[in-house]
Amino acid sequence: MNLFDLSGRLAVVTGCRRGIGLAMAQALAAAGADVIGVSASLAETGSEVAARVAAHGREFVPYRADLSDRAAVRALGDWLVGYDRPVDILVNNAGTIRRAPAAEHSDSDWDHVLEVDLSAPFVLARELGRDMIRRGAGKIIFTASMLSFQGGVTVPGYAAAKSGIAGLTRALANEWAPHGVNVNAIAPGYIGTDNTQALRDQPERNRAILDRIPAGRWGRPDDLAGATVFLASDAAAYVHGAVIPVDGGWLAR
Repeated sequence: MNLFDLSGRLAVVTGCRRGIGLAMAQALAAAGADVIGVSASLAETGSEVAARVAAHGREFVPYRADLSDRAAVRALGDWLVGYDRPVDILVNNAGTIRRAPAAEHSDSDWDHVLEVDLSAPFVLARELGRDMIRRGAGKIIFTASMLSFQGGVTVPGYAAAKSGIAGLTRALANEWAPHGVNVNAIAPGYIGTDNTQALRDQPERNRAILDRIPAGRWGRPDDLAGATVFLASDAAAYVHGAVIPVDGGWLAR
């Protein structure tokens, strides 16, 4: 028996259009899952994520939603709950970041980041989790961060949200593990995506980051593939409330 086989399962991946979410969607499809992809600017046809999922012979369904809009998030939740197949795997990956010193961090930036990075994942987990509890099975995976463990610099909203994701992961696991629902998180290290471009563009900061990573390189989105499939699969049946770093050894330093 292949514990990592996801054939016949339906996965939802938010923030699927690029970066980590794109890699996660592709990995789930490669393991056999069909994918509903969610992004604020996802094309109805011809997207890269659709092509990557289709290349593995799996179905891809796009859904465009602005996760900073609570009404849009609720509408998405309602649509997913009413979909013609039950959702087996929810990957709450979509996120955003706003950079400014804490003394200059605006209310609007704070509210926007908390809405996208913490409130929207909770609402979707709550809505889909309710149905998973009823069915006695389901996998929920959050994208946490190194800043679920550390404070960061000039990103107070992001640090607060990602610390909240770690706490939310544990809280939901405590309640839902008895019902057969696995709730866990992946904490990516410093991955080469749009969110980290500003850091890579600063030579001194880039070098300081690389000097701390035992693996000696920035991560790639594909580095998250294995952890994603593991947590979505039967191989992780007894894994509840974990926040798994995939960080090249960053936290070990």
